[in-house]
Amino acid sequence: MYDGALQSLIDELGRLPGVGPKSAQRIAFHVLSRPREEVVMLSAALIAVKDHVRFCDQCGNISEEDLCSICRDPRRDQSLICVVEEAKDVGAIERTRSYRGLYHVLGGAIDPINGIGPDQLRVRELLHRLGDEAVQEIIIATDPNIEGEATATYLTRTIATIGIPVTRLASGLPVGGDLEYADEVTLGRAFEGRRRIDQDD
Repeated sequence: MYDGALQSLIDELGRLPGVGPKSAQRIAFHVLSRPREEVVMLSAALIAVKDHVRFCDQCGNISEEDLCSICRDPRRDQSLICVVEEAKDVGAIERTRSYRGLYHVLGGAIDPINGIGPDQLRVRELLHRLGDEAVQEIIIATDPNIEGEATATYLTRTIATIGIPVTRLASGLPVGGDLEYADEVTLGRAFEGRRRIDQDD
């Protein structure tokens, strides 16, 4: 629709996840309207991310060093490892401020349709970490979808042979949600995860 550099920018922005053609055009025109210094800072930040950000050697989280800040923190509970699919999931859990253990990022979930099996994930690295006697519990926090469930089932069966207890994050009805709009899987999980309410609570 547009010529030259502007259309190239729109095309590149449109490749980003969650950015449709209209959003890409809107962002491109926003960039065009900003001072050159701001655009230079944005491009420098993008290049710096590619040059300096890597994955933690131990857990697979985002880091600028060999070990991420969580793995380096001696105050973290070394007996707990929470297994997540992607590094962004670590941030989501950290924002709750309710977990103080370590993490292990798989780098995805088992998805046979797209050719992703256990060998394409960081499962081997997880099993290697479990050789440390300090680990007393594995918490599986994969997404509550078909791929996440397949991954959780595989990990549970694999880790069971080692003898380390495996738990799964509870899932069910969201706060503020309506029962009539809940799907069967979510509602079923809510029933499975129900707990007793005592009068003292």
